[in-house]
Amino acid sequence: MNNIYDFTFEKLKDFFVQNSENSAKSKILYKLIYKDRINNFDDICEFGDKVKEMLKNNFEIKSLKLVSSTNSADTSKFLFELDDGHKIESVLMKHDYGNGICISSQIGCNMDCAFCESGKLKKIRNLTAGEMVKQILAVEKISGEKISHIVIMGIGEPFDNYENVVDFTDIVTEQNGLGFGAKHITISTCGIVPKIKEYANRNVVCNLAISLHAPNDELRCKIMPINKKYKISELISAVKEYTDKNNKKATFAYIMLKGINDDEKCANELCRLIEGINCYVNLIPYNKTSSSDFEKSEKEAIARFYDILKQNNVNVTVRREFGSELKAACGQLAAEVK
Repeated sequence: MNNIYDFTFEKLKDFFVQNSENSAKSKILYKLIYKDRINNFDDICEFGDKVKEMLKNNFEIKSLKLVSSTNSADTSKFLFELDDGHKIESVLMKHDYGNGICISSQIGCNMDCAFCESGKLKKIRNLTAGEMVKQILAVEKISGEKISHIVIMGIGEPFDNYENVVDFTDIVTEQNGLGFGAKHITISTCGIVPKIKEYANRNVVCNLAISLHAPNDELRCKIMPINKKYKISELISAVKEYTDKNNKKATFAYIMLKGINDDEKCANELCRLIEGINCYVNLIPYNKTSSSDFEKSEKEAIARFYDILKQNNVNVTVRREFGSELKAACGQLAAEVK
């Protein structure tokens, strides 16, 4: 049985045509699913019994099962159970400009970044596009909050699940459905270079955030194994291809690790590395995890790093911390409940 939320608008149109039905019915169905949020095909008044029976025989509409949730003033973390019993986490973040959701794209992750809790969970499987979509629907229903921004930065490496992730972005940006603008969606990758290049050549692309975290190969290889396969020079070249082809600004995320990557030498090296790229740098105070010996950089070190980037005309921000007390901040998601 197919999950209706796995189907892009184009795939649903093809389904109706293949079953000798008017493809315009896909527009009606998309609106019913994503705007009216129906959860039973029998509730559809717009279709006759024949079409409703066809839908029931081919699709299921199922919500994610909530296992638990934890809340703070500006953050809520949700643990969901999938149909096969595996668990995933999603995070709702309340900003002054709207509500953002951080969704997971895999069960576990094979990237094994040294500072990341998710990397300690070896990849079990990819999430389908529909399982990613359902995180948004479930969080909106449970919280009663309207989501305005999506970041694919939860458990998993999105470009290690490329086809499902691009289907997901096609689904949520469809104007007959959820209707998110591509500029309100950010995909975070640790640097799978071939997929960055492939993504750069799509007709519609979302924002791209690169988990960089080091300004040279020697240091990056120590904390991010992906760099042993794709060197920084290859990564920077791929990012420049994305920015140039799409006239978009890329984000370089840089976690500040005390005594590791936060000195003046690293700051100056980072300035030289990204020179000429349409980008900005997001400095992220490190959030402690249970299985890591890394420590957060001192405030003075972060401030000095920031100042050096500013002096070199780099667009730079220091990320506001969300959810660290819930183990829901950057690098902390782990889906520990079994």
